[in-house]
This record gives sequence, C-alpha cells and structure tokens, in this order.
Amino acid sequence: MFTVAALYHFTRFQNPAAFQAPLRAACLSHRVTGTLLLAPEGINGTIAGPDSGVAAVLEQIRALPGCNGLEWKVSTAQQRPFARMKVRLKKEIVTMGQPDVDPLAGTGHYVAPADWNALIAAPDVAVIDTRNDYEVAIGSFDGAIDPQTASFREFPDWWKANSHRFHNKRIAMFCTGGIRCEKSTNYLLGQGVAEVYHLKGGILKYLEEVPEQDSRWHGDCFVFDGRVSVGHGLSEGPHELCHACRRPILPADYHRPEFEEGVACHLCAAETTADDKARFRERQKQIALARSRGQRHLQQDVSDDS
Repeated sequence: MFTVAALYHFTRFQNPAAFQAPLRAACLSHRVTGTLLLAPEGINGTIAGPDSGVAAVLEQIRALPGCNGLEWKVSTAQQRPFARMKVRLKKEIVTMGQPDVDPLAGTGHYVAPADWNALIAAPDVAVIDTRNDYEVAIGSFDGAIDPQTASFREFPDWWKANSHRFHNKRIAMFCTGGIRCEKSTNYLLGQGVAEVYHLKGGILKYLEEVPEQDSRWHGDCFVFDGRVSVGHGLSEGPHELCHACRRPILPADYHRPEFEEGVACHLCAAETTADDKARFRERQKQIALARSRGQRHLQQDVSDDS
C-alpha cells in the first residue's frame, strides 16, 4: 500500500523557485512521486510513496516560510498512483486568473464535514460545485448546482452570468480538497455576496469522516492521480482514465463502439480528428511497449490541472 497525501497552503513566497530543487531532491531520496506546484501565493499538490517517505517530505514542506500550519489529507492506494515526481513553478497554485483574488485576505466560513449536511439542506442555501464538468459528472452532493465549467478559470464568468439566480441566498461551495473554494469564496465576497460558506477539507474530508449511511454525497470523487476516483471511506473507485481526453470512464465503457484504448472513448471520439487519433495510436504503441518491459510510460500520469 502507498500513502497518498493531498496538500495545499496559501502563503507568501518571495522566491518560490528557490524551493524547487530541494523539494524534488527530498521526494526522490524518499521514493516519493507526484506533483507539487509552487507559486508566489503558496504550494499545492499530491504526493505518494512509503508512509515514512511521505511524512519526511511533509515535514520539509512545513519548514518552508509560512507553512508551519500546513494541513493535508491522507489516503492509500494499492498501486503507486504517480510514475514520476514533478515540482513545477506556476503563476498560481490553482488557476483562476483573477489577480485581485487573495485567500489570505479572507475566505468564506469554513464548515466541518459533520455540519455540512444541515447547511446544504437549509432552504435559503444554494450549493455550488466549483469543480470541472468531467469531475461533477461522476459524483456530487444532493441538489448541488453544476456550473458546467471546463476549467476553474471559467468560474468568474459563470458567476457574473448567473449571480441573479442567487439573490437573498446563502452560498455554500465545495471542491475536491478545499483549495478552489479558498479562491471562489474570496471572489464571491469581493462580488458583494454577504454569506459564503465552504466545506472544510473538501469532498475528500467529507468522504473520510461522514458515515456512508448519513451521507448526502452520490457517486465517486475524481482525484488527480492514478486511482482516478475514490468513494466513501476514501476507498478506490471503479473509474479508469481515458488517456485520449483525460476524463474518467467506467470499465463497462470499454465495450462501447467508440472506445479504442488510448485513442478515444464515447466522451471524446467525436472531438478529435483522424490526425489526432493517428498520433494517439502511436503514443499508445509506446505505452504498450513500456508495459511489455515492465515499465510505466510517463504519459499515463494523470494531469495536475485542478
């Protein structure tokens, strides 16, 4: 079993590039793989490896300036969920494209998983799922509104076009681990919304702490690693990844006529050209070759776009 730690922390990094090489070296020395994103606003990522190795890397991250209060969510995976270690420099640790948004200046009210059900059941509360459309497609909370955004960068435009729907409503927001809500709730406060709430620790913390018989969650939660999805108790879900479009699909979808491994699935077959598919087939040959050698092809890693 591999320990998987999802983490983020907003803080001011004067020179995030200075941390890139030391963090990568620490991860490699402890046999930890995954993705860490560094930006002037902080750190975000998911790492996996032996329990002791993950613990050592987390301690190193906590020693970074302003990161002593780092929190993380731990789960497990039966197989290594990342093939390699990436430490990347970004403009934002989660891309919203709104320079005035600053979670350190204030966010919505945190709501513990144990209190979430009561909040979202209230008649004056509108519940908004801030994740991407392909994530929402495999699971969400009862009555949650799906903005049908392809990326988090689209959320501000969606809000501007739909804010009239939520007059005199309290807004409750949620996402996978909590990071997107740090920004989306700050954004809504800046737009003049009086009462904004968000699920502390995100869906992952809710699925970890709330018993399934009491849950208002339906389906599975997409995760940006080789497990693809998790369910209640953070058990590994049934989904696989279409390596053409990077969307989650079920084993039954392999039997659809549109499916060709690594080339197309029923969700993307009509979206790509013949040239695209030819390129994907060549890539799939390389993946098959790596498998025959007992290796994992780097293209099999899940995107770190969140």
